[in-house]
Amino acid sequence: MSSFFRRFTVFGTFCLVFSYAANAQSDAAKTFKANCAMCHAANGSGDTAPGKALKAKDLRSAEVQKHTDAALTEIISKGKGKMPAFAETIQPDDMKKIVAYVRGFAKQK
Repeated sequence: MSSFFRRFTVFGTFCLVFSYAANAQSDAAKTFKANCAMCHAANGSGDTAPGKALKAKDLRSAEVQKHTDAALTEIISKGKGKMPAFAETIQPDDMKKIVAYVRGFAKQK
């Protein structure tokens, strides 16, 4: 009986962690789509009409990926060049999720 309980507990914990991680990723994807994809494209390439016109950075590039998480968060918060500031629009916890989401673009390139 304790073996069953142990397995059930491990399985339940795994499901909760996986569900939380998937939900966090989903939240980041939604926030990115709502605030960033217009210029940076859904894949982070910057390959959109507004992105090309504004010379939006390719978020998959080594140039962007070399920045620290703090630097990327600051860029999102305060804006940079023609990119507007999002400090009033995106909550700090959501910015952390977006930075993690942007890190995933490097693996897709």
